Amino acid sequence: MPLLRPPLHRVCALGRPPVRALMNLRELVSALNDFASPALAESWDNVGLLVEPSPPHTVNTLFLTNDLTEEVMEEAVQKKADLVLSYHPPIFAPLKRVTWKTWKERLVVRALENRIGIYSPHTAYDAIPHGVNNWLTKGLGTCTSVPLHPSTAPSSPAEGTHRVEFCADAEHLDAVLSKIKDIPEISCLTTLPVRVEGEEQTRVSLNCSQKALLEVVALLSQNSLLYHKTEILLLQKPLLPHTGMGRLCTLSEPLSLSDTVGRIKGHLGLPHVRLALGAGRTLESPVKKVALCAGSGSSVLKGTEADVYLTGEMSHHDVLDAVANGISVILCEHSNTERGFLSELREALTIHLQNKINIIVSEKDRDPLQVA
Repeated sequence: MPLLRPPLHRVCALGRPPVRALMNLRELVSALNDFASPALAESWDNVGLLVEPSPPHTVNTLFLTNDLTEEVMEEAVQKKADLVLSYHPPIFAPLKRVTWKTWKERLVVRALENRIGIYSPHTAYDAIPHGVNNWLTKGLGTCTSVPLHPSTAPSSPAEGTHRVEFCADAEHLDAVLSKIKDIPEISCLTTLPVRVEGEEQTRVSLNCSQKALLEVVALLSQNSLLYHKTEILLLQKPLLPHTGMGRLCTLSEPLSLSDTVGRIKGHLGLPHVRLALGAGRTLESPVKKVALCAGSGSSVLKGTEADVYLTGEMSHHDVLDAVANGISVILCEHSNTERGFLSELREALTIHLQNKINIIVSEKDRDPLQVA
């Protein structure tokens, strides 16, 4: 009797891990931009795809790091990365040349030699609800948090910065509209028949830029009847929920300052942090509100009322200001408040990218400062 063997495809299915599909670089960049829109980044930042090998370029391995140093780049080469996602942009100040002279130029050379792209999200990841600052709040335990500086919608249906509305009678309408249409940066011009104080008139509505607004107002002011019936509205983009820079966290139960420090050290995996006690505070003082910002938080935290400021680094004088206002300051070094997010990011991107590519986290990436 012949020996029965299971179907070959079942042997392969049981004996091998699932085969991951490759992703085209531009497809992957589009998916990364969907995960965290570059439009959410600060205006001074340099985010998105920074280095692109000649197309077509396919990605099998995405390599995550907080800082792309030369040591980390060699690790990426050894692990056959096709795209490096570096939280901090390795190219920030413009490069006037790409030679072997400086370390940042060498990063670009090594990347292109090995057909490795470089993508940086930086402050876009700070702003999103599932980003770096949200991860940092988890070190405090159960709390509610809101952005310190909420983000506005990157794009809004309304064009321009202002809306101008006024009513005109038939005698003046055509002449006014003719002149308005000659003004640059006018959009959404509409007219609607209305009855005003028993008279048939036309209500004109338009959107315009700040520059165009000056010309529109100058035109309408030539006719006192039009000008006194003019309304000007400032168009503001809507706020995005749970999105923005920094977080103000309200703890569900107050902690002592000592316990707060202990929780942060545990969350970040640090044996030491730097602590400045607020005026009149002790290690046993209660902590209910914590204002935090990953990285360098001075500009984001300044002026916020809280029991504690938590960030990576602050200037000496900003620490003195906080302490004088009774606010204790916990400093953990810049990248220590960011790097731990990479493990959470790996899991989130695996789901977002539908498990199509390999995603690995650098083992060489580390904060440059040590306690000696």
